[in-house]
Amino acid sequence: MDKRYARSWWAVVLFLVVFLSTSTIRRCGKNTYRYDEGLIFGTFYHITYKYPESLSEEIKNRLLQFDASLSPFNDTSIISRVNRNEPVETDRWFEHVFNASQRIYTRTGGTFDPTVSPLVNAWGFGFKKGVIPDSVQVDSLLRQVGMNKLALENHRVLKSDTCITLNFSAIAKGYACDVIGQLLFDKGIDDFMVEIGGEVFARGKNPEGKMWRVGVNRPTIADGEAGTIEEIVQITDAGLATSGNYRNYRMVDGKRIAHTIDPVTGYPVQHTLLSATVMAPDCMTADAYATAFMVMGLERSKALVDSLPGVEALFLYQNGSDTTRIDYWATPGMREKIER
Repeated sequence: MDKRYARSWWAVVLFLVVFLSTSTIRRCGKNTYRYDEGLIFGTFYHITYKYPESLSEEIKNRLLQFDASLSPFNDTSIISRVNRNEPVETDRWFEHVFNASQRIYTRTGGTFDPTVSPLVNAWGFGFKKGVIPDSVQVDSLLRQVGMNKLALENHRVLKSDTCITLNFSAIAKGYACDVIGQLLFDKGIDDFMVEIGGEVFARGKNPEGKMWRVGVNRPTIADGEAGTIEEIVQITDAGLATSGNYRNYRMVDGKRIAHTIDPVTGYPVQHTLLSATVMAPDCMTADAYATAFMVMGLERSKALVDSLPGVEALFLYQNGSDTTRIDYWATPGMREKIER
């Protein structure tokens, strides 16, 4: 695993502070709330669920199976072998994420694109650190980018160019939350929260008998400032994901370059949107659209989210040139979930 990229894998999305209220977990009988945590996909997971016995090993084994399919940090995973153009059959998890990615790629006009890694690397935010690319290099790399250049046929990925690679980091952790949530639900568990690398899926109630509460950090634009909680979102029977570009950046000639790369233009985004928090019926969808919105910017994202059934959003953005002034815009459904 490239440790530098492992950090970027989770740093993009760890803008959620999860309020697990573990101090109130009860200790006996069927009302016991269990708490598991660990490391997977180069990031951490935290899972709280109401069950009379620990499911720690089952959860860990399911995550390892998922890792063997979709983790770019696992050299033997299906996605790693696809990227090396080795003959390998895809599994149901890979195919679910692949098909969803193609749908969202089309729906967002290409701003959500898991093939963007060559550009991310070129701008210094991926597995490789390089010099700032010029326009000729960007144009060349754009030929290796585009979910429309891939197809899935008979459990195999077909590429129009063997240089095309996949990285589902902007959707797979959300889907992993859904997968573990389904595992818990199949056990008859109605009250749980799954958090992986900042992405969340929750059902039922927390140990206090209330909706689960998730904090959204205030984007800190000024150097040296630590984020504080800007809003608290109440969540149940839904997925929640946040993406932002205010923590992961490079300084080049005194100019801040955001890590969010537009797969359509090949260049880092330049707009006022600082973070996007998305709620959806499943965390996979929330994860993907949070990333897409950070590419699209405020106005385009507002227009798109209004056309997505079941998807709600909270956008924090810089207002004018004052770096200390941050405003927010939220859909009506999200406003109802923000704790006041």
